[in-house]
Amino acid sequence: MSVPEDLHYPAEHEWLTAVDGRATVGITAYAVEALDDIIYVELPQVGDHIEAGRSCGELESTKSVSDLYAPASGEVVDVNTAVADEPGLLNTDPYGGCWLFRLAVEGEPTLLSADEYAAMVASERRIGSASVDDWALAARRTGG
Repeated sequence: MSVPEDLHYPAEHEWLTAVDGRATVGITAYAVEALDDIIYVELPQVGDHIEAGRSCGELESTKSVSDLYAPASGEVVDVNTAVADEPGLLNTDPYGGCWLFRLAVEGEPTLLSADEYAAMVASERRIGSASVDDWALAARRTGG
């Protein structure tokens, strides 16, 4: 599983990169692996104000429906319509062109470094939480 060094991570398995108060947000390879085959993505709308740690969308896979959590607070300024139109893109490359949305960040979000995130994932794998049903820190099960 790849954990790009240039990104930051909340405990809920999204990634974020910010430049000049603008953040690009996506989901990690670990989230994609846990969800398995993503078939539907519900993203926040441009203009929505989202709060760090709160649900701002959904990811549906062949296993379940999981909440998408905001890694930072702010106003959504762009969404990746390519991913919304073809969610399966996330299954092959959750980084790079498969970002989910961009926002104007308010405040300083609490995020993990790549090393801290990799250690957290390794710990979750050791305790057997790699399945979506046990993905306790990442997404609460909302259906399926």
